[in-house]
Amino acid sequence: MPEQLSLFYRNEEKQTFDDICNLLGCENYQPGWPDSFGNEMRDFTNKYINKVRTLSLFSGAGGLDIGFNDIGFDIIQSVEIESKFCETLELNSGDGKRFPYSKVDCIDIREYDVDAIGEIDFIIGGPPCQTFSAAGRRAEGVSGITDARGVLFREYVRILKKLSPKGFLFENVYGIVGAQNGKAWKEICTSFEQAGYMLFFRIIDAADYGVPQFRERLIIVGLKEGEFLFPRPTHGPDSPGSSLYYCAEDAISSIQLSETEKKCGINGKYGSLLNDIPPGLNYSFYTENMGHPQPLFAWRSKFSDFLYKADPNTPVRTIKAQGGQYTGPFHWDNRPFATSELKRLQTFPDDYVISGNKQTVIQQIGNSVPPQVARIFAIAIQEQVFEAKFPFELPYLQWNEELGFRSRKRALTAEYQKKAKDAIKKLQLQQLKIPKCKKYMAILLDNFDFREINEAGIAKFSISVNWGDSLEIYINDADSSKSYEVFTLKIKSRKNDWNVGANEIIIHGLSLNKLAFTVAWKAIEKELSEMQIKADLVQLNGYYQYQPRILCQMEQNDPDYFWKILSKIVERDCIREVLSTSELASKWGIRENEVLEVAERLKELGYEVRNHSTNPQIASDNWLIPYAFPTLTPMSVQLRKSLR
Repeated sequence: MPEQLSLFYRNEEKQTFDDICNLLGCENYQPGWPDSFGNEMRDFTNKYINKVRTLSLFSGAGGLDIGFNDIGFDIIQSVEIESKFCETLELNSGDGKRFPYSKVDCIDIREYDVDAIGEIDFIIGGPPCQTFSAAGRRAEGVSGITDARGVLFREYVRILKKLSPKGFLFENVYGIVGAQNGKAWKEICTSFEQAGYMLFFRIIDAADYGVPQFRERLIIVGLKEGEFLFPRPTHGPDSPGSSLYYCAEDAISSIQLSETEKKCGINGKYGSLLNDIPPGLNYSFYTENMGHPQPLFAWRSKFSDFLYKADPNTPVRTIKAQGGQYTGPFHWDNRPFATSELKRLQTFPDDYVISGNKQTVIQQIGNSVPPQVARIFAIAIQEQVFEAKFPFELPYLQWNEELGFRSRKRALTAEYQKKAKDAIKKLQLQQLKIPKCKKYMAILLDNFDFREINEAGIAKFSISVNWGDSLEIYINDADSSKSYEVFTLKIKSRKNDWNVGANEIIIHGLSLNKLAFTVAWKAIEKELSEMQIKADLVQLNGYYQYQPRILCQMEQNDPDYFWKILSKIVERDCIREVLSTSELASKWGIRENEVLEVAERLKELGYEVRNHSTNPQIASDNWLIPYAFPTLTPMSVQLRKSLR
């Protein structure tokens, strides 16, 4: 802390965050500057600020704890259920460590007894947010308070009533506000108010508070008495002086990586696609909407972090706690970010120890509140609730002031399209080479993994492929040459605008094995993928919540009524909308008590079928079949979910 800094020094002029950093002796925008800011603030509060006895709930890896601890909130106890998170908290707690007075309690909060903790001045923490997340919304709404994790705020309220602190800070995903048509949000607000707290809340973006990451979150501050103004953004267009954002490259540029980390690429089916994606874009670069001449993907058919490559000159998009092989953000050099880089992008201190392997570390980082956001809010709470004095004046938002991050986000589409257009001009596209015909043997595993295999006695199906004006595929048993056609599928573009290389797709099913129907669709998918025409059937059709891009017809010669139901599904008579059991029974021409049996048979053929058991946000006795064709794969979330 600079010697000239005095507790009583207050600049009456409006200060930018640059001024505040200069006063503290830490240079804004430098690599890792939030660490220096936190260290200087911790030194100051240790000397001059009365400590606030604080309880941390749902502590995770300690993101909120770090920020509040730096601003004079003594974390007396951290309560967390996940053992791997508790290991991280333990490694950073104790004499001489970041949390010198904290006791880590690795326990289910429903079993947590607060009687022994003594007087508490403030509580921080946010319950698990998965039930209100974007992933939930894509699964037909959000489960919210219908999920056990979604009611953990009630435990928060129980503890507030017991300890009666001056206030609390509650963090969660912004989707909580609109979940279940506002039902969950109303219950949360009412519960906190009945516990005796006035609520002050906003949806904020972490990038506005010096984090090199766009991360929208809901912040609630509850107070027993008084009012609370939210801190004005320190960075970005809404900050004093419209300061620049802290960009990704500035944040990580000083980190020294190993040669292995530098050379770690993205492998697998889609890994090579990352190379051509411009920084700042994702899989949507390969869509028709972005102007790609060979669109592998349909618009909005994947999560926004799928093949997302970070732009070095802006904050990155939200770092996710969990994801697959192609979940970004990826570095602009076409590699995964190292964990040391992800810590910087989340503003975790370099010296903060996070326990576990790489995936476990990423999960803990992605689940956390960025410590720099926590620091700014902790300063605001110290000033307004605990009457602390700092050597600078933190600017505040007035009640009616709106932040502009949402409108700026909506305006990015045009910028992305320009980036895509410029990148497409530089592409060296190869002419699609359509083969005349081929034949192979295949097997379909129980997890719907479709494999080409030519070992005698193992292969179950024989596949013949003929490319011409039509793509014709014949599905037969591996040990048969019969020509009896059990079913025929015809697929064509709804608007005659696809780039498949054939006018239509015709499938001839010559096998009595019901799985031949699934194999037919898998064979189409294999051709489209291998020819780099479409990544899978969903990309050919489009995401189910949008108008389908293909038309399907089915003829069948099997007397089993189940084939008639399949025909209805293929021809889109009962998909894409939530239907009741009675509605499905009527459409299928069966009794209501037979719907579950048919649904299970559909799952056996690889159809994704959702109901209240698989997705609690779907009302009881209701069903959703998203697609006209089987979509289950070994990686499908729905694969192992039961309909009962």
